[in-house]
Amino acid sequence: MDYFQMTAPCGLDCFNCHFYLALKNKDSRAAVEKMSKDHNVPVEIMLCKGCRDHDGKIPLQKHIFGDSHRCAAYECSKNKGVDFCGDCNEFPCDNLHPYADRSSELPHNMKVFNLCLINRMGLENWAKSKASEVRETYFTKPWTLSE
Repeated sequence: MDYFQMTAPCGLDCFNCHFYLALKNKDSRAAVEKMSKDHNVPVEIMLCKGCRDHDGKIPLQKHIFGDSHRCAAYECSKNKGVDFCGDCNEFPCDNLHPYADRSSELPHNMKVFNLCLINRMGLENWAKSKASEVRETYFTKPWTLSE
């Protein structure tokens, strides 16, 4: 697995995403097919190879927001020549700002946490030992101030 290629500059772990996993995994494919039917979006548009492979133009985002839509974090990191937003001297910035809208469905609010872990642990170690746990916690555990 090329973890660099499959980790977005903003810190999203594309390699753990249903839209990527559906390219080869039956269970993920079934989940994407259900989403496709529920939202009336063709499966082919929902499948994703990660923003680096799509040069920041994710097919589903283009479908929803139009052909001119570009991810601000992706564009900024590309223009500044940094691999990850966490490498930038302006990190964190408003391109990574968390939002309440659709936070229960989309992993975007875990980006800054992931970037900090990547900086501390290294990309490969984070990808192999922590990224899936972060995603699991984000989507399944209740918010708490204690362990």
